Amino acid sequence: MDKKRTVVPLVCHGHSRPVVDLFYSPITPDGFFLISASKDSSPMLRNGETGDWIGTFEGHKGAVWSCCLDTNALRAASGSADFSAKLWDALSGDELHSFEHKHIVRSCAFSEDTHLLLTGGVEKILRIFDLNRPDAPPREVDNSPGSIRTVAWLHSDQTILSSCTDIGGVRLWDVRSGKIVQTLETKSPVTSSEVSQDGRYITTADGSTVKFWDANHFGLVKSYNMPCNIESASLEPKLGNKFIAGGEDMWVHIFDFHTGEEIGCNKGHHGPVHCVRFSPGGESYASGSEDGTIRIWQTGPANNVEGDANPSNGPVTGKAKVGADEVTRKVEDLQIGKEGKIGEKDNAADA
Repeated sequence: MDKKRTVVPLVCHGHSRPVVDLFYSPITPDGFFLISASKDSSPMLRNGETGDWIGTFEGHKGAVWSCCLDTNALRAASGSADFSAKLWDALSGDELHSFEHKHIVRSCAFSEDTHLLLTGGVEKILRIFDLNRPDAPPREVDNSPGSIRTVAWLHSDQTILSSCTDIGGVRLWDVRSGKIVQTLETKSPVTSSEVSQDGRYITTADGSTVKFWDANHFGLVKSYNMPCNIESASLEPKLGNKFIAGGEDMWVHIFDFHTGEEIGCNKGHHGPVHCVRFSPGGESYASGSEDGTIRIWQTGPANNVEGDANPSNGPVTGKAKVGADEVTRKVEDLQIGKEGKIGEKDNAADA
């Protein structure tokens, strides 16, 4: 009975259009962070534990399809329909560089060592930018069979993973040779791919199926049919004993990794769920939806009396724990975009 308990999420408002990508940073000395991409063109940074808004990155002129943070959560990156990928200072909110493309950028990812940024999109070209020389031309791998939907690094930045918008399968590329070394076959296009925190599994969502692949030998480990078309799935990072999936039925489903049995279902979104991700410690997970909200759900019994996390106009409150207090101190002068607005000090004007 306890498995089916009602979970009350933290609801994060602030985006004015659908939320299409979420990314959690690893745990840093200042806690962990959540960045969100939305069709409203303004990625947002939040405290990953409380959902409290920290700042908004302003500068894109089109929908933002992808976002990520580097290992230390000091820099952010975003890929947009304005034909650019941007690099941001995650402490000040300043744009550090804009990498111009010739078409929509659908996905971006920092390398594990944080020195490289990988992008992919409608051009069917994987680009690797050297962040130590941002003005230098990128390395290009240009024989992707279709428009690129997702990208990721694995094997200590020696291998690149990509999936396509219009054809099935996940392709694994050797970074040195630029050649495809393996294709993980799926019936439908892969809309979500995630490399597990321990590097053992690749989690994919294609159509109404969630699959788990051995990240080292590339064999299929598990494949489960879902109750509807699924857009995103994420494996619990610490124990690896459950996974979450979200899609067109507007619910966030929790499943047992070993059996595929549904052990929970969270309802609350008012539109299809586009992205789900577990926090780095596995104690919570976030979902982003067509309804423009992010919801943060507790994995275990919630000890906070719930409701709305602070939207994009409130200071971090007493709900925040030590990590968040430290963050607030570091980013209290967060400048948002090029308008020079001060994030935490300007709440009254935004109210």
